[in-house]
Amino acid sequence: MKNFLIKLFIKDYKNVKDAKVRQKYGTLASIFGIISNFIICIMKIILGISFHLISILGDGINNLSDAFTSIVSLIGFKLAAKPADRKHPFGHARIEYIASFIIAIFIELMGFELVIQSFDKILKNESFIKDQLYFIISIIILVFSIIIKLYQCYFNYSLGKTIKSSTLKLTATDSRNDVITSSIVLLGLIISYFTNINLDGYLGIVVGIFIIISTLKYIMEIINQLIGKSPDQEIIDEFIKKIKSYDEVLGIHDLQIHAYGLSSIFATCHVEIDAKKNVLESHELLDNIENAMLEEFNIHTVLHMDPVILFDDEQEKIKNDFLSVLKSFPFKLSLHDFRLVKGPTFVNAIFDLVIPDDMPISNEKLIQEIKAKAKQINPRYNCTIKIDQDFLDLIKEDEYGK
Repeated sequence: MKNFLIKLFIKDYKNVKDAKVRQKYGTLASIFGIISNFIICIMKIILGISFHLISILGDGINNLSDAFTSIVSLIGFKLAAKPADRKHPFGHARIEYIASFIIAIFIELMGFELVIQSFDKILKNESFIKDQLYFIISIIILVFSIIIKLYQCYFNYSLGKTIKSSTLKLTATDSRNDVITSSIVLLGLIISYFTNINLDGYLGIVVGIFIIISTLKYIMEIINQLIGKSPDQEIIDEFIKKIKSYDEVLGIHDLQIHAYGLSSIFATCHVEIDAKKNVLESHELLDNIENAMLEEFNIHTVLHMDPVILFDDEQEKIKNDFLSVLKSFPFKLSLHDFRLVKGPTFVNAIFDLVIPDDMPISNEKLIQEIKAKAKQINPRYNCTIKIDQDFLDLIKEDEYGK
């Protein structure tokens, strides 16, 4: 059914990195959620009101909130697909995160409200009303709801994984939560019917607490997305692998990737090229790489050329001396932009030093230790170091490693 709906309503369904295609996926999931959630919420609300069951009523209200969140998702995907403009030069893709945040907050509030109402139900200490017809109808509705919610979970997670959407994955998680809460209500209803013990209020509290806890971690994840977190390592690895696939590229450094949503990613990077290469040819190479990045990965890329002097025996020896110094530390370090300033009594090595984000010592102490170890190799060695922080797990064993 899922594949049939995708092929029916999404023409270019394989081009999932295109903003308009992502919007169509989101629209399909949202409409499916609105229709299915509205059907089961009406059934549960009518049942809960008719038989004064707060657990089923709360479950139905939770489904009504799901229908509302599907509407929010629909609006979010539509706005996120808007092209860049003068006020928003990086596009509107982060609206999807805002939509996810609204959804999560609404679900969280529903969880708190359900706990409050359940406490009130416990305090009233109402007896369980045993009615065979009501029991059978309730079982049918709850089982039907669980089946629908299971398929919603599968449907939303599958589409969310396809287009890498936090909104759809959050919606899938909410559907999974609904399966668990409806199952708890169903089990409690069966126990209450056969024991005459009214567990309705207690079940309502369990359902509400489960909603609150499970939603809170997703709120924190969405906040990280809005603040601006590192992109998926898979994206970084694809980016690096593609650039290094060109024979003329000796190495890369100073890579920065900014994700304004999965359909709007921008990257800058320094690419090391043999200094003896023709400048115009090197410039054309970088243009070709930038175009390839946009076509294959939909990443808007700006590359800076760093000329590297090769086959200078003295420079290579001194660089290898400093690399051996870096390898003597118990954490990974790497260097780039290595060059020399030589005088009659000294050799000054100038380079950028890439350090891990969890380095256990201060930058100042690290530089002092590098200078001291370099002088142990050769008293003429001195160095001028610029610190680069590695937030994308880019440090390799050597500067030009492919």
